[in-house]
Amino acid sequence: MADDTIKSIPLDFTLLEEPEMLARAQGFNERLQKRRTVRDFSERPVPRDVIEQCLLTANSAPSGANRQPWHFAVVADATKKKEIREGAEEEEREFYTSRAPQDWLDALAPLGTDAHKPFLEKAPYLIVIFGQKFEVNDQGEKLKNYYVTESVGIATGMLISALHNAGLATLTHTPAPMKFLNKILDRPDTERPLIILVVGYPEADARVPEITRKSLHQFTSFHDE
Repeated sequence: MADDTIKSIPLDFTLLEEPEMLARAQGFNERLQKRRTVRDFSERPVPRDVIEQCLLTANSAPSGANRQPWHFAVVADATKKKEIREGAEEEEREFYTSRAPQDWLDALAPLGTDAHKPFLEKAPYLIVIFGQKFEVNDQGEKLKNYYVTESVGIATGMLISALHNAGLATLTHTPAPMKFLNKILDRPDTERPLIILVVGYPEADARVPEITRKSLHQFTSFHDE
């Protein structure tokens, strides 16, 4: 019987002095605090190698049993973006007219969102993020993936952070249901589309809602000795 034990290697870790730790944490926080969801995208092209580096960052995310149960379908083709927009807007019209409960519509009203999603065609990239229920090994055997939603969520958060850090704007779009994406992007039914991440530069005159974020004490509890 083959030994499937994963080989261990020394940890590549740099111990920082506390002042540098704090400076890095503050700098990264200040950068990410400027991240906002954008709906007004420019058609200005985005270098593909920048997208690739950000995807590699996302793929470094922790995952259940290190299965990395995600697939990122990167869409720049105008025809496919148009198909995705048409499919998404069809689902969104159903959402706004019949599916969404009134309290959800009331929560969305201040943000001014509706079923019209032009950014799905205008932005240079759509990254459709799929969760994989299982993987197939070299012997053709199905191996169950674990904590798929949690793992994909972590990877998506890291991708959004990486894209913002690289100077790009993003929008998370989640029409429901999203199975139309499997057909458009030729992905197997065993993969579940979770998010359409819209990526690009914001328009020069882009505007965003004036919002506030919770303070540290509102979303955190410390249990010190």
